[in-house]
Amino acid sequence: MKVPISWLKDFVDIDLPIEVLAQRLTLAGLEVEEIRFAGLPLPAAESRPGTKISGLAWDPATIVVGAILEVMPHPNADRLVLCRLLDGEREHTVLTGAPNLFPFKGQGPLPEPIRVAYAREGARLYDGHKSGWELMTLKRSKIRGVDSYSMACSEKELGISEDHEGIIFLDADAPTGMPLVEYMGDAVLDIAITPNMARNASILGVAREVAALTGKPLKQPSYEVAWTGAPIAGRCSLDIREPDLNPRFVLGLIEGVEPRPSPFWVQRRLRLAGMRPINAIVDGTNYVMLELGQPLHAFDYDVLLARSGGGPPEIHIRRAQAGELLRTLDGEARRLEDFTVLVADIAGPLSIAGVMGGSESEVSPETRRVLLEGACWEFINIRRTLASQKVSSEAGYRFSRGVHPAMAERGVLRGLEWMRRWTGGIVAQGLVDSYPRPVQAEPVRVTPADVERWLGIRLSASEIADLLERLEFEVRLETGAVAVHPPDHRLDIGSGVVGLADLMEEIGRMVGYDRIPETLIRDRLPAQRGAPDIEGEERLRQTMARLGLQEAVTYRLTSPEREARLRLAPTGEEPAYVHLANPIAADRTVLRRQILPGLMEAIERNARLRERITLFEIGPVFLPSNGQPLPEEVMRLAVVMTGRRALPGWQPGDPGTLDFFDLKGVIEQLMSELHVQAPTFQPAQVEPYLPGKCAALAVGEAVVGWMGELHPIFMQRYALAGSPVLAAEFDLPGVLDAMQLRQDLVPVSAFPPVLEDLAVVVDDSLPAARVEGVIRTAAGSLLEGIQLFDVYQGEQIGAGQKSLAYSLVYRSGQRTLTDEEVRGVRQRIVQALREELGASLRQ
Repeated sequence: MKVPISWLKDFVDIDLPIEVLAQRLTLAGLEVEEIRFAGLPLPAAESRPGTKISGLAWDPATIVVGAILEVMPHPNADRLVLCRLLDGEREHTVLTGAPNLFPFKGQGPLPEPIRVAYAREGARLYDGHKSGWELMTLKRSKIRGVDSYSMACSEKELGISEDHEGIIFLDADAPTGMPLVEYMGDAVLDIAITPNMARNASILGVAREVAALTGKPLKQPSYEVAWTGAPIAGRCSLDIREPDLNPRFVLGLIEGVEPRPSPFWVQRRLRLAGMRPINAIVDGTNYVMLELGQPLHAFDYDVLLARSGGGPPEIHIRRAQAGELLRTLDGEARRLEDFTVLVADIAGPLSIAGVMGGSESEVSPETRRVLLEGACWEFINIRRTLASQKVSSEAGYRFSRGVHPAMAERGVLRGLEWMRRWTGGIVAQGLVDSYPRPVQAEPVRVTPADVERWLGIRLSASEIADLLERLEFEVRLETGAVAVHPPDHRLDIGSGVVGLADLMEEIGRMVGYDRIPETLIRDRLPAQRGAPDIEGEERLRQTMARLGLQEAVTYRLTSPEREARLRLAPTGEEPAYVHLANPIAADRTVLRRQILPGLMEAIERNARLRERITLFEIGPVFLPSNGQPLPEEVMRLAVVMTGRRALPGWQPGDPGTLDFFDLKGVIEQLMSELHVQAPTFQPAQVEPYLPGKCAALAVGEAVVGWMGELHPIFMQRYALAGSPVLAAEFDLPGVLDAMQLRQDLVPVSAFPPVLEDLAVVVDDSLPAARVEGVIRTAAGSLLEGIQLFDVYQGEQIGAGQKSLAYSLVYRSGQRTLTDEEVRGVRQRIVQALREELGASLRQ
């Protein structure tokens, strides 16, 4: 927010240097990002704070108030004029092409001089004909045969705004010859208003902070109005149908207005604050919004009468009907959502409440009567409306952060009086004021012990009361405590512990964060507790990264259509998704039920760019919970792999593509490093995997997930060809519950191993894991290791048979094994394979 110092001084006396004031505000939570000087002298380099300093100082000797006495034609140029100008010392002939002087050309001496900003020869100004802010020095020259050495200035040349289309017309009472810096020199603080300080998004709000920080009294604005018109009673009615969304609505009426330009000092302040002046009516609403923080809206009262058939307008506050249309002030025809709150009459919508007015009832050059609105709106609904309409406005910015209902009446009173003064209108007596939901603020009790514990500083109850009184809190001293009641312009002070925390922030700001001493924590630390789930997730992440996979984080928001890409045609009734009331995008409207679709989209986007992609993700899915409004949130681990088994390098690698067994190897190694006991892989057939290349991972009797090669149907849906895509998705709690945190360590044996190979012929349908299990059981403790190293099928062993060759390692921790012991173990293995599996040794 841009805050002109001259405007700020209307409400609080300032005797600090501007750069010091900026530093004080920054330390109190109102960060001043830049100080822009418009005429006032810039601070010396050594006294400047870290805040950015910019702008132009006006030399009092060369830049003064001038008075144009006559506008004459240029003898050699139609687009230029010559002005007789008095600068307080003598008369000059000034050459200019300012278009706003052409209406006065050739009229002879003006009945009233036009006061302007006049720059003498040698003045330093910004070049109005170049983009950006480039300084120039006025020098004597001839233009079309006429001597030129000075100029009447535009706002751009003085550094007030970007406007350079015409020269500045000052107010008629500007003293001719006065240095311009004395008449209108200013500086602007550009303050970053954070959400917790939204109450200060106004000149009065910043002045309140300055008064509290400097100890100066706050000059409250006047809310007195010259009521000289007929009463407003009976000339319009008000019906609030959504009091929860509109706790207060106030209307005032002013008649006989003229939408003429507002006074120059008003226009100058608006421009310095970043707003474009339009006319006295619209400027009045914008001026009050910037001054008090209360947005206003002006309706053309005669248009409302016409829409009501000549009868008194009936103003309704209601929700929009789904699909209802309203053309707003920016010219857009907006289709409204059913949660949008409208200001309407019997003919339809008039404005989007708290956001933007409608074009039909806006103020125009023909407006003579204005119905002025000041209201308060529920800030969450305003945020929702701004997001749905993809629009931003100054009013929406303030209402979406919270404006107290008490400000509605004050804003209308202040706006009516300014309009009366600037337009010559007559204000109708009284207001139409509906306040169905008054704010009930609860007092908060603060003790010196609270302040010492929370902030680490010692303050007495009276000192606490004094600090808060500066910010207009109502305080009452009690025995050893202060009862605090928030002022009626603040909505950000909670109750109970929350309110206490809010007050601690205020006390800390007023003391000064830079004055709070640094102390070590002296409170008792809470008992340390482990977080097995989080620790297990982190261990799993590290393991997957060591195995060569890259972690991905995909959107938790998706759409049913995105997830349907990994499903065949649905059968029966589909479980309901959890739909978002305010989705971030049209294609992300529900919470996901799978992680794999997000990873597949990542594969789809990157497959043509990378020869090998191996990703994993740990995150929640949201499953319907019977009879419950909220879903069950379940953590999952998902893996996708595709591409070459080894990337090209200077050493030869495996040129093949990743397949099912590469994925199985990753999962086996993961289970090994997590020390999951006895995981097994079981044949399965589930979507979206290819039958025959799909397996379930079981831990004990429980299946914790599925893995396999993606079916070609789904490969086509993701426009993937060539390398197969391997995928897996597991229930994370099931995996982590099986993880062993403690393991038994066995010392390395000092005795030599005995190595032996064993090839057996079994039925083709028999899993190799079953064969391995029989071997381990029969061998007992002497079997240290077993590894399948060959699988063979062919005519030599017969149809429907396969040969499995294992490398066996025998070892004892107490002695060297003899040939007889090893022979005995081998015989037990062969006998068990023959009896339990019908296996035979391969000859």
